[in-house]
Amino acid sequence: MPYNFDRTTFGNEINKGNAPSTEEAMQLLNDWVKNDRLKLHMKQVAHNMKSWAKEKENLDESDQHRWYIAGLLHDADWDQWPDDHCRLIVEELEKRNTDPEIIRAIASHGPNHFGVFPESRMDKMLYVIDELSGFIHAYSLMRPNNYEGMEVKGVKKRLKDKLFAAGVSREEIADALERAGISLEELIEFIARHQKEVVE
Repeated sequence: MPYNFDRTTFGNEINKGNAPSTEEAMQLLNDWVKNDRLKLHMKQVAHNMKSWAKEKENLDESDQHRWYIAGLLHDADWDQWPDDHCRLIVEELEKRNTDPEIIRAIASHGPNHFGVFPESRMDKMLYVIDELSGFIHAYSLMRPNNYEGMEVKGVKKRLKDKLFAAGVSREEIADALERAGISLEELIEFIARHQKEVVE
């Protein structure tokens, strides 16, 4: 079982605005994550987060980067230390004087597992993008043209099939969408459009 936090604040406010560079974050990802499928998932979530920050939230490049880092590192400790997910990545980022908003977003990306509930916009979008990103990728793998021509109705049909990607909680997707205040259709369209840009 993932680690359950007994706190709701993370990092130090004096580090607001601080974020690892893309190179530093990729080095950490490659050191900690050996599973290529998980690496791809993390890169896809990162790209979706950055794209959402730019396209939907109208954030500047610095903020887009912070959203990207939250997405890129959210599952960094899952591969080797699942029982300590996501305590280890949270503690590592705290040691690195990372922006507390990035750290809290990671700590709250699975509220039913970690006991930390999403509050900020970054928190809520990491939760909802993470939940749906992997599902949409699984759907792409069973299609002859992968993401090309993918339609919202096709994804929704698979969501109703409880045997498809059974490990993905439909209840958590619904919860995440409600917290983020966006529709399932909007997010499916967005992820399907952007996620195909990340292939490795």
